[in-house]
Amino acid sequence: MAERIEVTAANVLRQPAIALPLALYLHFPWCVRKCPYCDFNSHTARGELDETAYVDALIRDLEFELRDAEPRALTSIFMGGGTPSLFSGAAITRALREVQRRIAFASDIEITLEANPGTADAQNFREYRAAGVNRLSIGVQSFDDTQLKRLGRIHAGDEALRAYDTARAAGFDNINLDLMFALPQQQPEAALADLQQAIALAPEHLSYYQLTLEPNTEFAAHPPPLPDDDIAWSMQQQGQALLAEHGYAQYEVSAYARAGRQCRHNRTYWEFGDYLGIGAGAHGKRSFVGGDHAAARTALQIVRRARHKHPRTYLQAAGSAAAIQEEREVSAAELPFEYTMNALRLNEGFRYADFETRTGLAATALQAGLNLAQARGLTEGDAASLRASTFGRAHLNALLREFI
Repeated sequence: MAERIEVTAANVLRQPAIALPLALYLHFPWCVRKCPYCDFNSHTARGELDETAYVDALIRDLEFELRDAEPRALTSIFMGGGTPSLFSGAAITRALREVQRRIAFASDIEITLEANPGTADAQNFREYRAAGVNRLSIGVQSFDDTQLKRLGRIHAGDEALRAYDTARAAGFDNINLDLMFALPQQQPEAALADLQQAIALAPEHLSYYQLTLEPNTEFAAHPPPLPDDDIAWSMQQQGQALLAEHGYAQYEVSAYARAGRQCRHNRTYWEFGDYLGIGAGAHGKRSFVGGDHAAARTALQIVRRARHKHPRTYLQAAGSAAAIQEEREVSAAELPFEYTMNALRLNEGFRYADFETRTGLAATALQAGLNLAQARGLTEGDAASLRASTFGRAHLNALLREFI
């Protein structure tokens, strides 16, 4: 159990050092069909996409965002959706080229593109790779055709296998597969069979997560018959054991990777780094030197922005403040929860020094929540760091509530 932090200083550090990574998220909001479980900002494509107009809008939006950006090179780019693989290789190539003309890339930048097996195209995959995309994330979800139909997916199991082979043939040596468990009427042996199939392909990374019913989705309005909590927990435990047996180390709640293949972009989120959010419905987080919160004065001003969700509205407003639907400064009172909500998802947890650097608050701001979490056995660590205990990882929501 972690040693308790001595409350010897005020909760506010006046001049924290700032050396945050900077990432870029590009959102592509269109899909062939909206999945009934999906709560992401996605819209069914009607007719042929105007790729040129949308890439133009992304670049105008980026130029607007860069007006007050610090001169930091991008450590990662993530193209998500929606279905980015609906866009041609030429469109993705142009988008990345124009981004690089406006902001520097780190020499080892990670560039991820999400792909749907139902839109996998060999020529596009080759052009994505030639454009600099060096990580592909394939939304398999299941290899079972019956489950794929229940999930409203546009691909079949054999198409998922072909998409993976197509990605390898195109030169991708860093591939993530998204896989879900606790699907409608799914039995544990079927969930394990899905996972065994994914492992047999030998991807570098696996995202293995439970299907949940999210608000404002078709599944929330008309819930399918899902496995009960005990069966879902058994699926998760058996899946984690199988992944570990085959060399996939869990480093976050639903993320498993071979050595050296953790997702750098997602770690930026979990480690409370900064990221520019560009595109319809995209979210971003920025840290600025200086700030004046209602609860306390800090040396950092942390601002979250969200773009308009509807593509038509976004296309009209991109490149101006009108594209921003919401902007808010995170108050000092909110920061302990905002930080731990991300950092405690990581198995390794976080260092108190990183909390101070990335929030502008002293670690003593965590004290009240830490006392409660420790008393319930939800955390462990030492004088320098904190992480969720095994019990805490199994009850993560209860752990995080202690820091609200």
